[in-house]
Amino acid sequence: MSKGTDAAFGPVLYRDCPFGTLGLVDDGAGLSRVFLRQAGREWAGRSGETELTGWAAAELEEYFSGRRRDFSVPLSPHGTPFQLAVWEALRRVPYGQTRTYGEIAAAVGRPGAARAVGMANHDNPLLIFTPCHRVVGKGGALTGFACGLEVKRWLLALEGADPGPGKGQN
Repeated sequence: MSKGTDAAFGPVLYRDCPFGTLGLVDDGAGLSRVFLRQAGREWAGRSGETELTGWAAAELEEYFSGRRRDFSVPLSPHGTPFQLAVWEALRRVPYGQTRTYGEIAAAVGRPGAARAVGMANHDNPLLIFTPCHRVVGKGGALTGFACGLEVKRWLLALEGADPGPGKGQN
């Protein structure tokens, strides 16, 4: 994370979770960033809690304990129009279900853009709230997740998801 980018956002609230420490950031319009804290990489802004990051932390605690399936905290992702469309499509994947990169590409009207969807997933600023962990490779393969495949597997198991493509779709 670069100092120039981080400084444009509000304070970061750190909260422990089952697989590490998450940083939650409020940009004044909504939750703008959720990231897994990495050793040696610190947020350039100040630490602190806002009403919104406290709300988000409470919802994450409920999610991790199995008491929450949907989030209600306002979100404020920053990205290109394509990224925003992909992230919105990810938020429409129901709890406990998965989609392939190709299915997400088709959902945003770009059926040949599975690789671009993968890049948008990689750049997802709102870990868990925009559930990129619900996207799997063709055939259900667990591929690409910024926090590692063990964390992806753990999140899918928490949700009771079968990673096979299209499982649970209507």
